[in-house]
Amino acid sequence: MAKIIRSTYPAEFSIGILILIFGIAGLLSHQIFDSAAYGPDEDEAIYFGMFLVSIAVVIMVLIMWEEILFPIKLKEVDGGMMFRNHRTKLKVQLFIYLSIPAIFTFIYLEYEVNHIRFWIWAAVCMVPPVLEKIFSGINNYNDFLRLTNEIIEYKNNELEGIYEVKTVKSVSIRKDEGKHIEKFDLVFVNGDTLVIDLDEMELEDFYFAIENYVETHYKHLLNA
Repeated sequence: MAKIIRSTYPAEFSIGILILIFGIAGLLSHQIFDSAAYGPDEDEAIYFGMFLVSIAVVIMVLIMWEEILFPIKLKEVDGGMMFRNHRTKLKVQLFIYLSIPAIFTFIYLEYEVNHIRFWIWAAVCMVPPVLEKIFSGINNYNDFLRLTNEIIEYKNNELEGIYEVKTVKSVSIRKDEGKHIEKFDLVFVNGDTLVIDLDEMELEDFYFAIENYVETHYKHLLNA
């Protein structure tokens, strides 16, 4: 069972924003094409290319601005909550991203382009989604944090573990200067300690929910 903790923007707002971005990109994308290769009567030849560039920009925005397309869901498990970046979202992002290089490859092969401007536009559309969303999503594909009344379980790439709550002496949440969660610290009854690096697990959308769960269910263990 999943609970939505951040819904997508209203459809009218999202569509309006995308239409605006599409229009602006369409007007500006004319600079990609080599004007010397097209006379005044041949501008129609590049309209489809401009349309494709606008589509590529819209796709880039959909990937980067996740609130337009992807809701954030909190998965309930037996006795607790599972916090993880949903894999379906990454698969959709990767699938639609592949159309961006396909679009620019088609334009490069079919049109006379201004090479400097072409590569600038291609880089703007192709690089940010990979660096900011897709690479991070793939790197943290299997990461998760599961909190229940009985166990604390996590996986952060090669680091993972499952621990019974009854073996924990205290828990604490560390935050950065901006009051964002960074670490989840556990001190065990036997004196061992564990630091779960939440800031490395792409769980930013769940920070409030994680903190709320800890304060509610682990209140007796919580360090001030």
